[in-house]
Amino acid sequence: MGNPLSTNKDYQNYVDAKSPNSPIFKNCFNAFWVGGLICAVGQLISSYCTYRGLSIEAAGSVVSIILIFLSAFLTSLNVFNKIGKFAGAGSLVPITGFANSIVSPAMEYKSEGYVMGVGAKMFTVAGPVLVYGISTSILVGIVYLIFNTQSITLV
Repeated sequence: MGNPLSTNKDYQNYVDAKSPNSPIFKNCFNAFWVGGLICAVGQLISSYCTYRGLSIEAAGSVVSIILIFLSAFLTSLNVFNKIGKFAGAGSLVPITGFANSIVSPAMEYKSEGYVMGVGAKMFTVAGPVLVYGISTSILVGIVYLIFNTQSITLV
């Protein structure tokens, strides 16, 4: 008696029949409007700060601080995770997603103590992001330096 899934094509047909269809259009739409809403909130905060007399740079810092706080606070209430399930990548606008990736492991491992739980696990997800982000920015900077330097004069 042979295996009914003996070839790759048979196996792929089996997987396709058993896998649920992903509502790609709906997922993209939800990611788009939720991400846009987060960015619009950031823009409203920035506009208010500049209206109150802050410079654009200072307003950007205030927006970052407020969005990080809101993301961390909503993560601690388990609201951000529900937003993430609904909006997918739309909730991962860089600063809010990063704050969520720091707070989530900290909340999950707080029962193991503050040092070995929260302290050790807080950067489990964010650590590789930092390492690869910084490494990539250095490589991009080097490539930019090589290709955009008109002439280098050594003194």
